[in-house]
Amino acid sequence: MSKQCIEKYIDKNGNVIYRSSGAKLRIIISGAFKLILDKIFAVLGIIILFPLIILISFLIKMDSEGPIFFRQKRTGKNGKIFNVIKFRTMFADNNLRDTTIADQHTRIGKILRKTSLDEIPQLFNILIGRMSFVGPRPWIPEYFENMNGIQRQRYFVKPGLTGLAQVNGRNHLTILEKINYDLEYVEKFSLVLDIKIFLLSVYTVLTTKGHDAGKALIRNEIECLKNSNKV
Repeated sequence: MSKQCIEKYIDKNGNVIYRSSGAKLRIIISGAFKLILDKIFAVLGIIILFPLIILISFLIKMDSEGPIFFRQKRTGKNGKIFNVIKFRTMFADNNLRDTTIADQHTRIGKILRKTSLDEIPQLFNILIGRMSFVGPRPWIPEYFENMNGIQRQRYFVKPGLTGLAQVNGRNHLTILEKINYDLEYVEKFSLVLDIKIFLLSVYTVLTTKGHDAGKALIRNEIECLKNSNKV
C-alpha cells in the first residue's frame, strides 16, 4: 500500500483528506491481510485450475497458430510497468493499433473473453505480487501518461482482476466514470469492500455485460483523457 494512500487522499474535486491515525492503522492491517490472502488464493487457484489451464492451452493451439499466452505492458502500482499475461484470444496477426478494423478473435478466444477465462494466467502475477484479485484494472501506459495528478491516485494500489468500476458497469462506463470509481476504491479501501466487490464480480462475469473493451474503445478513452486534461 502506498504511503501517500495511507497518509492522505485528494478527492476528484481537489480536496485534501487527511486520514486519522485509526484509519491509517486500519489500511495497513487490511493491506497486510490482503497480501496474504492474495498469495494463498493465487496458489490454490493455480493448483485447482491447473487441468483447465492445460485444456485451454491445448484448445488455443488447436484453434489457431501462435503463442498460447498474450503479454502486454501495463501500468501497475505507483506507475511501475509490468507485463500482464493472459490466454491469447486473438489471431497472432491481429493489429492492436489499427482501429479501422475490429479485433480478430479466434473461436476459442471469443469464449475465453466472454467468460473472463482468459484472465486465469494473471494468477501468476498475483502470486509474485504485481497484481491483486481486487483493484483498479491494469491499463496500458498511455492511460497513465495522459492522466492528471488526482487521476493517477488510482495507481496508489495494485491493479486487480476485478474492481469497483467492473461491478458498476465495466465498459458501459465512460473513462472518467471508471477512474472516479477507482479513486473511490482507493479512498474507501478495506477488506470488507474487497469481499463485496469479489462477490459482485461473480454476477458480472456470469452476465458477461461489457466484457470486451476493444481497441477502438481504448483509443477513444485515451483521446478523452487527453482532451479533458488539456491545460
